[in-house]
Amino acid sequence: MKLIPRTFPATALAAISTALATSALFAASNPFVGNWKLDPTRSKLTDVMKVERVNSKKYTFDFGVDSPETIVIDGTDQSGRSGTTLSVSVERPDAWKVVRKKDGRMLLTANWKLSKNGNMLTDNFNQISPNGLTSTVDYVYQRKGRGSGFAGTWVSTSVAVNFVYVLQIRPYEEDGVSIINSSSQLTRNMKQDGKDYPNTGANAAVVAASSVRRLDEYTLELKDKKSDGKVYDTQQIKLSSDLKALTISIHTAGRDEPNIFVFERQ
Repeated sequence: MKLIPRTFPATALAAISTALATSALFAASNPFVGNWKLDPTRSKLTDVMKVERVNSKKYTFDFGVDSPETIVIDGTDQSGRSGTTLSVSVERPDAWKVVRKKDGRMLLTANWKLSKNGNMLTDNFNQISPNGLTSTVDYVYQRKGRGSGFAGTWVSTSVAVNFVYVLQIRPYEEDGVSIINSSSQLTRNMKQDGKDYPNTGANAAVVAASSVRRLDEYTLELKDKKSDGKVYDTQQIKLSSDLKALTISIHTAGRDEPNIFVFERQ
């Protein structure tokens, strides 16, 4: 056991004790603090993506996250958004494979397949975390408006979630919260004052900063921003009255329908 030097000021010891007591009191009184596990059966995911044909080999992809990306679909890694690379390979006329990397590390793979009539697209989406774990979501998209082949606007109709998603909410300083997302490897450390605080983790290049404020006893409002300061999404985080369920409604900028995640306290 390391002893505290005799010269350590008594006032400093008192300050540390007070801070620890305040932090413990806040953790005990904050109903949001805890471990939360996603319930896929009660969650609803929606997605919109746009694919535009430039010429026979070049396409523009708009995934609604950042600015559109235009690449040649020849299976090679090409410059993409937020310092990543994007590649698309044609495996068959009705099957494409999409791969995104950062610094050579695989971030995601997506296997697209068209229906026979060309009006439905299935997407086997796999996101790979830095520790090598893979989260899988199977999307089914319906064509909206005109288009041929993979080109067109695609709106998800149903989503099968097949991954473990655990959200950790911890106290941060005296009255803030730390939200740790195991799926996207993003950590938000914020005071509840509505001001922006920088994020950390693998996805911080996309979601650079976040802010949070308390709307009422059981509701938080969280805003994510991109590196250019523009709003990425607005989230309402709401506790059930029995404090056993947490519902997060995510309104992504530029999209009409929110994604709704329902978590159960662990």
